Amino acid sequence: MKLYSYPAAPNPRRLHIFMAEKGIEMPFEPIDLMNGGQFAPAFVALNPMSTVPVLVADDGTVLTQVVAICDYLEALHPERPLLGSSALEKGEIREWSTRIFNEGLMAVAEAFRNSNPNFANRSVPGPLALAQEPVLVERGLKRLELFWSTLDARLAGRDFVVGNSYTMADIDALCTCDFARWIRKSIPAECTNILRWYAAVSARPSAKAG
Repeated sequence: MKLYSYPAAPNPRRLHIFMAEKGIEMPFEPIDLMNGGQFAPAFVALNPMSTVPVLVADDGTVLTQVVAICDYLEALHPERPLLGSSALEKGEIREWSTRIFNEGLMAVAEAFRNSNPNFANRSVPGPLALAQEPVLVERGLKRLELFWSTLDARLAGRDFVVGNSYTMADIDALCTCDFARWIRKSIPAECTNILRWYAAVSARPSAKAG
């Protein structure tokens, strides 16, 4: 088994925190996104979409999606579960992880990739050269505002996004909050539930992964 990744990027960081929580280690090859390492022929042969992370299983199977890799690793290392124990908990964690990714992390990505000059003609991850669209910056920021209020309401009276323990939903939310700093946005002062939760989850050793 081997992992190709760029841990500092918000999407791969989700996986690295997941692995750190479980104590999973494996051979690792960094892919330097800042210098176009994702477009190197050898890497494109592994993942034609030129995105990270990529996990190559022992039998040669290639997984390129964080959720798929986490599902696979959870099955191999069921203790401590980060994707839920009961059927309902599994569903609820997937519900909130997906919402956080789509409504929060992707909102930040929309604003970031369409405003940062380093991503000119790379407004969407992958091999296509797509021009930046300034209107999407404003849309991403509006989506982020709604995300803050949604997450704050969810965390009212809760220590974790789902259930009574730290899960993948918390990992996704943490990575989204930190990614927002890339567009100079912080958790709003009025979102006291997020701020309380964020202080706790940021203190976990795994938060330093990536």
